[in-house]
Amino acid sequence: MTFASDVLKLLRLDSSDDKQHLVIRSAGGRGKAAEYSFGIEEEYFLADRRTFEVAIETPNALFESANWSTGGQAMREMLQSQLEVATNVHVDVTDAREELRFLRREVANVAAQYGFVIMACGTHPTAVWRMSQPSPKPRYEEMIEDLRSIGHRNMMCGMHVHVQLPDPEKRMAVMRAMLPHLPLFIALSASSPFWNSHKTGLKGYRLAAYSELPRTGLPELFENRQDYDEYIGALQRSGVIPDESHIWWAMRPSMKHPTLELRAPDTCTLVDDAVAIASLYRCLTRHLYLRPYLSKEVTVVERAIAVENKWRAQRYGTDCIFASREGPVTISELLSRVIEDTAGDAAALNCAAEVEHCRTIVERGSSAEFQLRAYRENGDDIASVSRWIATSTISGTSAPVGRSAQAPS
Repeated sequence: MTFASDVLKLLRLDSSDDKQHLVIRSAGGRGKAAEYSFGIEEEYFLADRRTFEVAIETPNALFESANWSTGGQAMREMLQSQLEVATNVHVDVTDAREELRFLRREVANVAAQYGFVIMACGTHPTAVWRMSQPSPKPRYEEMIEDLRSIGHRNMMCGMHVHVQLPDPEKRMAVMRAMLPHLPLFIALSASSPFWNSHKTGLKGYRLAAYSELPRTGLPELFENRQDYDEYIGALQRSGVIPDESHIWWAMRPSMKHPTLELRAPDTCTLVDDAVAIASLYRCLTRHLYLRPYLSKEVTVVERAIAVENKWRAQRYGTDCIFASREGPVTISELLSRVIEDTAGDAAALNCAAEVEHCRTIVERGSSAEFQLRAYRENGDDIASVSRWIATSTISGTSAPVGRSAQAPS
């Protein structure tokens, strides 16, 4: 099957590498249009379609089918219970949203053929990490050999957002300036209040567990690219890491792409939440890039405060009150400041409505709040939480589901 290129361009579609599938892409993407272009990666849990218990072993055929169905945009993650999707590069936020919905539908349909559902959340409510199995890929097998039980405990799913800068060499300055803002993205995306069938007391437990891994947490205060390269070189020469893809900070310069990659957020259960958070990050990236002097204002004190606020975001989610030099700041106040500061950037990138949706997340709560509500309203039934996640991952609705709800078809 072939597709007319002029029609595809008009429809903002493209064909997959094998020319057999349509994939959604933004128009343009070259020269000025590529500045601040972005892409989203999401990790999902695979769970039994009837019990919602996390998968232990998953067949290669599932991932081969998902990869084929999405035009090469679905793949295995570190553990067999995980599946990752990656959007194309976008300049239009509407295209990004539609593609993310498309990817979720496609991999859900493929998973259903093998008896699974996909679940978009930071931690699976009932997963037992001791049962986890590494994916049959040399990279992941080598990582498990190095990390041992900590690698098996990595039953967590996150969302990564890539934003391309006009000059990739300035990523260090933007990364430094972005540091104080990272806790806000953690709070907005919190979707991991359960671990091993227990309430953790945290809205975002994922990063607490993730911190067991080396080279995680907030980036260091590198002055420039040379400092970063010297750090990477030292680890490589010492045989600690094979390359910089083994740097797992909450934000990092991408090795594969000329982007600054946000890695802090949990996977959002609702697509609209994911797109809103990605849009806010994109706008803030542009804002900080155009104001390079702001990176100099981030000192060791600001980083130390950000480390504290990271914990507070994990603990309280959208109920968070952040620390600052001037005193306590509510999440609503902090978000309003960021939205006001980046209003011009949102207008330039045509995503003001998506950024405004972040206020909705604060007002009604992130996925963590809905999971806890489903748990309470169904008599502390942990299975109700899993049902809500599986249903909302595809439906995009946030209404809690009862005991009688069925798995998405």
